[in-house]
Amino acid sequence: MTDVLSVSIQDGVADVRLNRPDKMNAINNELFDALIDTAAMLDSERSVRAVVMSGEGRAFCAGLDMSLFAAMANADSSEGKLERLTDRTHGIANRPQQAVWGWRSLRVPVIAAVHGAALGGGFQIMLGSDMRLVHPETKLSILEIKWGLVPDMAGTPIMRALARDDVLRELTYTGRVFSGEEAKEYGFATHLSETPRERALELAAEIVAKSPDAVQAAKALLNTVSHDDAATLLLRESELQEPLIGSPNQLEAIAAGMEGRVGNFRD
Repeated sequence: MTDVLSVSIQDGVADVRLNRPDKMNAINNELFDALIDTAAMLDSERSVRAVVMSGEGRAFCAGLDMSLFAAMANADSSEGKLERLTDRTHGIANRPQQAVWGWRSLRVPVIAAVHGAALGGGFQIMLGSDMRLVHPETKLSILEIKWGLVPDMAGTPIMRALARDDVLRELTYTGRVFSGEEAKEYGFATHLSETPRERALELAAEIVAKSPDAVQAAKALLNTVSHDDAATLLLRESELQEPLIGSPNQLEAIAAGMEGRVGNFRD
């Protein structure tokens, strides 16, 4: 569908691959758009009964592209300039949230095959799936705190249903990098696999063999249960994130992160 995201459909399974391997599939504006558009396209493609999402190269997704962080320090940059996050541009979500929520609300099951790294925004893209098959040595992180931000790509209403509250708080407050094995312990990984993409394709084939009407009804039912009041949480993500972007401490967090030093933050 696009250079940064490839899609092939065979036997009812859509094989979706993030395709910026030289950047460890980091998310730029083009990939944001491709994730949103592809989810919408697959939602309307009646031949698709399951989706497998993975990343080309060394990682699933290393998070936001550095160009977007640099642009936060330059309000005039067309590459990184953000619309108002509190504007609901896609139903209950804004544009960055829809890059994740579009897959969560897709009518068919989505299986993420995760290897290498899933950091920050990449971790949230992983969360948008129904199930996550993760290599044990994958490096994962709720990394936003490193850049002076909060998770705001629809991860909040999903994470609360997967992990214990205290675990979620520790990981969010510290940005600590944890392994695939720890992700399984915390509830973020459904299964561990040395070959997550191959296993995900096998699982998708199992799902495709079931009644598509029943599978899609089951997903709608489970989404209703797990996403109760998701709209309020998605808006709250944006209300908290918007004033952080471009603030002195957030810009200092970016500078400290890029320079590999301890931040000098204002009280």
